[in-house]
Order: sequence, then C-alpha cells, then structure tokens
Amino acid sequence: MGRPLNDLTGYTEAIAGFATGVVVLTVRDGRDDLGATVTSFMSVSLEPPMVLAGVTSTSYLAEVLARRDRWAATVLSAGQRALAGRFAASGRPGARLLLASEPHHRGASSDALIADGGVAAVECETRQRIEAGDHTLFVAEVLAAEHLGRRREPLIRVNRRYMGG
Repeated sequence: MGRPLNDLTGYTEAIAGFATGVVVLTVRDGRDDLGATVTSFMSVSLEPPMVLAGVTSTSYLAEVLARRDRWAATVLSAGQRALAGRFAASGRPGARLLLASEPHHRGASSDALIADGGVAAVECETRQRIEAGDHTLFVAEVLAAEHLGRRREPLIRVNRRYMGG
C-alpha cells in the first residue's frame, strides 16, 4: 500500500522511474530562437494529428509560447545526449548557439530550428493552453512531420539519466 504524500520525495522518486522520450522544443521569437529539453511530450490525437508538450509555467520558454503559436519538437536520438544536456542547462544561450555545431535546418511551417540528427521532428501550432500545477500544457496541431532517421534509436530518460544507444 502506498504512503501518504506528505512531501514530494516519494512522488518524484516514483515518477523518475517512468521512462520517457526526450524532445528539444524550439520556437522563433522575432530575431531570437529559444529552446529547451522537454520530457513531457506525447501524441494526443490522430485526427487531427495533435501533440501535447508540458513546459514549466514560470520559464521564459512558456512566456514566448504564450505569444508565438508555431514551434517545433525534435525527438532526439541516442547519439544526442550532449545536445539534450545543453538545452536543459539553466542560463543557456539561444538555440542558434546551442545548435551551431550540429547539422540543423529551419522548419518551413514553424520557422523554428530543427536538429537534423534526431529520430523525428514535428512542427506545430498551439490550439489550447492548459494551466496544470507548475506547468503549462500546450496542445498543438501538427502542421508537418519529418522522419529524420528511421534507423536511429531514440534517447530515453529514466531514473534521472539518459539512456539509449
């Protein structure tokens, strides 16, 4: 039987054991490009194709996504652990600098940066924003999808570590 939730330690330990894929979410904000590593990402609908991304509500990325509806999500491959770490670091520079040494392109539908070494990428347009605790959930319609590397293994995060490859 589970213990009462007196503090968040039990919850965070339980959730850390849930394996998730790793995504870099990017958005163009005028002349700047922003991005962050996200593990709260999932498909929610096939017709129309829709995804959901969870972003910390107090983050600058959430602020930008509140005013910019189009963005991209790159599903990272096992060989992109360093890239995931760069996009997860606090005080990180803009996405263009983080991707400078990586092959990448701009999505035609979102104008957001997409890392070429990933497994797949989707370009999205936000349809709904939902406040959920300390996160904002962005429900978005998929405008375009790319299979970047069918034979690449995905990067997985479980027990606070990246796995794969």
